[in-house]
Amino acid sequence: MHPLRNHKSYLASMGHRLSGIALTLFLPFHFLLLGSALEGASELNSLLAYSQLPLVKVAEWGLVMLLGLHLLFGVRVLFLEFTDWPTFVGREADRRQGHLVRVVVPSVICVLVLGFLFLIQAW
Repeated sequence: MHPLRNHKSYLASMGHRLSGIALTLFLPFHFLLLGSALEGASELNSLLAYSQLPLVKVAEWGLVMLLGLHLLFGVRVLFLEFTDWPTFVGREADRRQGHLVRVVVPSVICVLVLGFLFLIQAW
């Protein structure tokens, strides 16, 4: 495996990138729905009726999870960019990789709690 991919925070960086791509693909559909409100209440109400379908609720839950992941992993990237974060190479990097992991695990836990709260509200 490439040395840049052989660290514990690689999954966080990939999660940030992949959630950004998924949001780029998914958000235009939500903007189309919001744009339908400009065409009148009946058009919006007909599209909002679809929001009660279980598949749509699962997709909205996925959107909330993607937004949460992208936000928290983006904060991690900003923290790495704008603070004096120590960098290590070789065996020293293996021993001190816990610095980044302490940011990733709480981020994932926060996103899971957010997703669970959304599911409670949605159903």
